[in-house]
Amino acid sequence: MLIKFMIDAYNSDNPSLAVFQPDIAQNLGAMLRLTACFGVSLSIIEPCGFPFSQKVLRRSAMDYMDFAKINHHTSYKDFRDKTSGRVILLTTKAKKSIWEHSFEGNDTLLVGQESAGVPKYVADDSDYCLKIPIIERARSLNVVTAAAIALGEVLRQIRSTSDLH
Repeated sequence: MLIKFMIDAYNSDNPSLAVFQPDIAQNLGAMLRLTACFGVSLSIIEPCGFPFSQKVLRRSAMDYMDFAKINHHTSYKDFRDKTSGRVILLTTKAKKSIWEHSFEGNDTLLVGQESAGVPKYVADDSDYCLKIPIIERARSLNVVTAAAIALGEVLRQIRSTSDLH
């Protein structure tokens, strides 16, 4: 049953997670594990801030790489050209909260670099910019934590609980 679910989960009507030019290999590995566990694909938009290889990812993603779905993009343009559905940027600069948004099945959540977020052209090109509300004196969440919270909300809205059994 799990194998069938994993195959069904990777169709184009499923949400996905994308990471823009990741600069911490361990966080990318954790995102890979997160997406593998929920049956969604992970798009990696190069260049990475570390030598990108399966060996680097395997250390933090462990055996989850064996059933993860990874889409590798050499640039942001390549990512946009190959992405259907809406691109929703998670950013601390957004006005609207993820709790106020209605997600669709083929939405792609986009997170930026741990150190710098995304450049203005990526934010401007996104279909929506959303934030996860946190207390004012806190600067931001870890990028993997933010991705997990937002992906959980997307899946809560679009999947029935029977999808995970």
